[in-house]
Amino acid sequence: MSADSKELSAQIDLSDLDRLVGKEVVFAELWDPCNATDIRRWAMAMDNPSPIHWDEEFANASKFGGIIAPQSFAVAMDYGHGCHPAGVGKIPGSHLIFGGEEWWYFGTPIRPGDKLFQKRRFDGYDLKETAFAGPTVFQRGDTEHRNQHGALVARERATSIRYLREEANKRAVHGKERAEPRRWTKDELKEIHKLRHEWLMSNREGHSPAYGDVQVGDKLPRRVIGPHSVVTFVTEYRAFRQNVWGTWRWNVPEGKYDPAMEDAGFAEDMTYDHEAKKVDPRMGDGLYFGPSSGHVNLEKADKIGLGGMYGYGASMNAWHVDYVAYWAGHDGYIWHSKTQFRNPAFEGDITYIDGEVIEKNDRSAFGCPIATIQVTMTTQEGEVILKGTADVELPH
Repeated sequence: MSADSKELSAQIDLSDLDRLVGKEVVFAELWDPCNATDIRRWAMAMDNPSPIHWDEEFANASKFGGIIAPQSFAVAMDYGHGCHPAGVGKIPGSHLIFGGEEWWYFGTPIRPGDKLFQKRRFDGYDLKETAFAGPTVFQRGDTEHRNQHGALVARERATSIRYLREEANKRAVHGKERAEPRRWTKDELKEIHKLRHEWLMSNREGHSPAYGDVQVGDKLPRRVIGPHSVVTFVTEYRAFRQNVWGTWRWNVPEGKYDPAMEDAGFAEDMTYDHEAKKVDPRMGDGLYFGPSSGHVNLEKADKIGLGGMYGYGASMNAWHVDYVAYWAGHDGYIWHSKTQFRNPAFEGDITYIDGEVIEKNDRSAFGCPIATIQVTMTTQEGEVILKGTADVELPH
């Protein structure tokens, strides 16, 4: 794709991407199987209070017979939560944020003691002009997840957004509005807590609505997450298992080439130092160094056109999946989910999650009746930060 198209406001060099399209990429593997603590940490970080994911006694008495992972947990069993195959190739002067996820699940739950193995490929990209950063690349990467028995657990297609830092800073789309994070009064926090608790109690026992009783137009209980803060961002980051020191390794097969270790064109202070991290693991830890450090470092966030500290796209997708799964109960199952990220969750904001049944299909491609739920996430100002759908099987 031409880097000097007359339709674009600035030049962007995509020559390194073109050579990688369609190729298998990113050979990395987590060393260890997951355990119940990993699952509990994930539930805690995503603020998912469903007791089958953390309460031993409740889970033992349930149909599952013990702690079971949320469907959203598959992303934490992977190096790079699906984003890395959507981020290979050098774009000089660029940065990357997550743009959306699509998941297909295959009925195989994740339990303590499981280990997932991945195959990843770079699918391709589209180049568009955006108000946020001018020429912007929407890059797609695919990941297949199988467990230690070879059973197919999930497939993910991730979309990254890669853009020129200089162009984003010039436009300051987010920076214009984000002088200071929102501060909440005691009374406001009390209302937020009340709404959160009402949602928590809406289906704590995991009862599943019958497919025949669900109608198009039914609304799911509103959920609220936040206020988002450095504390919540760090809690989320550390729940992704790859972000704990020493949890993964490169496992490039002999004769294979992996571009994931190469310079992606990020700013020098937002690029991992893979040699230095062998001695000092902070040099490969995104909270301190590397492309993820802008999430919790205001100075770095300002340099990449975001104007404030912000949360993780993979967390927003998990909120979406967890929200629908909580409503669907223990006998419900999400077979397919798709989300588009419109804006990050910024420090100081809260996120409202609303869902509605928009379709019922008695003869779906999944071999069972499906209810489709549309999910919208908004800030306290009504700004949409995520739109998504989930196709859910419910009991008859």
